[in-house]
Amino acid sequence: MDFGLVLQTDPPASAVVGLMRRAERNGFRYGWTFDSAVLWQEPFVIYSRILEHTTKLTVGPMVTNPGTRTWEVTASTFATLNEMYGNRTVCGIGRGDSAMRVAGRSPNTLARLGEAIDVIRDLAEGREAVVDGQPLRIPWVRDGKLPVWMAAYGPKALALAGQKADGFILQLADPYLTEWMVKAVRNAAADAGRDPASVTVCVAAPAYVSDDLAHAREQCRWFGGMVGNHVADLVSRYGEHSGMVPEALTAYIKERHGYDYSHHGRAGNPSTDFVPDEIVDRFCLLGPAEAHIEKLQALRDLGVDQFALYNMHDAKETTIDAYGAEIIPALNR
Repeated sequence: MDFGLVLQTDPPASAVVGLMRRAERNGFRYGWTFDSAVLWQEPFVIYSRILEHTTKLTVGPMVTNPGTRTWEVTASTFATLNEMYGNRTVCGIGRGDSAMRVAGRSPNTLARLGEAIDVIRDLAEGREAVVDGQPLRIPWVRDGKLPVWMAAYGPKALALAGQKADGFILQLADPYLTEWMVKAVRNAAADAGRDPASVTVCVAAPAYVSDDLAHAREQCRWFGGMVGNHVADLVSRYGEHSGMVPEALTAYIKERHGYDYSHHGRAGNPSTDFVPDEIVDRFCLLGPAEAHIEKLQALRDLGVDQFALYNMHDAKETTIDAYGAEIIPALNR
């Protein structure tokens, strides 16, 4: 199993670079960041510094979207980093939540997302693609490689991930929901004539290594609120009892009343007081190292290839070190 570290690009950027270097020393192979231009610093600028100060780490956004940058700019940016540092990027992409809503826009449609996945990958790898009716090719790309991994929850998004994406990003660590969603992606890939095993599966969720479970929950409760934004979209689209989306995912948002993006992804977010302890325990990895190992082994058995650790809490360094000392070695023996 691979491991990734997920950070927000809060200033100073040097601190983000430092944590990524620490992660690489501890056995993490991927460095991910949020991508929301108003809320945080520009991640692609920081990726250049991370790549310069690491040797093997693969970096990318978790996740970008097709609406905040034109597709040829996104592709050219990835291709530039790859030319400079040797194909060490990955494009995580989704419909867009905070990046779009904070700017007063709605998330992108799945049709637009599906088109963007093909165009960004083709351009970044040196092939011709059509953008707004105009055939384009980046002439200086040589031997470029850009895997595109798609974040998804709902049935149509899961199907799109299986049809088009190189990887599937699931932003929660509940084994029951992971099994349900991985199966949907794999089935869609098979129906599209692809090898289902060719789609990399990445589970992303907060992790907090501690015997103080109550404190760990409070530090990670924000995540249930972040996931709740996507769940609310699914409920509005499919209905609460449609059978299209598991009630194990949707039931907990009944007490949700709006969301303040100024606290997005941060411990103590007041918009997440509706999230019960049960959801925090299911969606996150909490407790002593042994509990993390047990849950990660269960996820690995369900076909998860990477665990990407959201590290937005008051124990960033100690969590990275605990994973490096105990958890990553246990999963990769």
